[in-house]
Amino acid sequence: MRSRNRPAVAVITATVCVAVVGGCSNSGGGSSPSMSATTSTAGSSPTGLPSRTVSSASAPLGKILVDGRGRTLYLFEADASSRSKCSGGCASAWPPMVVSGKPTAAGGARGGLLATTTRSGDVKQVTYNGHPLYYYSGDQKAGDTNGQGLDQFGAKWYVLDASGNRVTSAPPTSGGGY
Repeated sequence: MRSRNRPAVAVITATVCVAVVGGCSNSGGGSSPSMSATTSTAGSSPTGLPSRTVSSASAPLGKILVDGRGRTLYLFEADASSRSKCSGGCASAWPPMVVSGKPTAAGGARGGLLATTTRSGDVKQVTYNGHPLYYYSGDQKAGDTNGQGLDQFGAKWYVLDASGNRVTSAPPTSGGGY
């Protein structure tokens, strides 16, 4: 009986190893497994529910930008302009916030700072104060800030405040959340 279970265990182990190694491969030296459950599609938040809204929420890091479902939004320091430098494996670990229409502001976010930039495939990524916005695949629920301060894919990642500035505070040691 034990020999019948070994192939299944080997397949599961190999699958987990491939998923982790595939998500960890990057030029920035950091490691973070890619999680397809949090990748976004045009007009959707990582939860798969429609969300074109950028809002702010109180968190241990201060008042930060989130999407309409409360998922934390990040900027990538390698983005020197409103053009994203995150694609491929980077965009798997750090899915861009994309929309099919015009993004909206609510709850302390400023509509005048919202815009979009065009990614490959004519996909519109939301920008705030000129920064393309991203989710982090390591954030599992609204309020998580596990990506704060990570150095991956050649630069650091930070949450933003309602003025569109990076927040450089260290992440809380309890795992984030608000």
